[in-house]
Amino acid sequence: MRLRISPCLWFDTRGEEAARFYVSVFPNSKVVTVTHYSDAGREVHGKKAGEMMTVEFELDGQRFTALNGGPHFTFNEAVSFEVHCDTQAEIDAYWEKLSAGGDPKAQQCGWLKDQFGVSWQVVPRQMSEWFKDSASDGAKRAMTAMLTMKKLDIAELKKAYAG
Repeated sequence: MRLRISPCLWFDTRGEEAARFYVSVFPNSKVVTVTHYSDAGREVHGKKAGEMMTVEFELDGQRFTALNGGPHFTFNEAVSFEVHCDTQAEIDAYWEKLSAGGDPKAQQCGWLKDQFGVSWQVVPRQMSEWFKDSASDGAKRAMTAMLTMKKLDIAELKKAYAG
């Protein structure tokens, strides 16, 4: 089934490298299609014929497109991708892989920026449950604990929530 909506990520020149990296990080993932620029429109896109234009890829069933569009736009934290994890081992593994080569100053409260400048949130699956009632003492304690963390610690967050 073809999804109606999927994210397109604009890269300068590293779109295929990023797609292949992400496919290596997430299970059930694959590169689907790679397209290349032709001479048509070169006066607009400025790319040489044969250069990689887009790569369509899936990460655990979610379809993405990476576009090598040039240096005109860059990523920022206004858009991030959440990785919902069931265990601390999953959080640790995704954090290690996605943060490798990224910006260590951009790590806070489960957020990280990878080597391509893309922002990710590596979070426990039960996080929305802990914070759904923001007025509860448990939610306040969990929030206070989370604000001291870079990579999230499920056991510490559960402990804080429980009081």
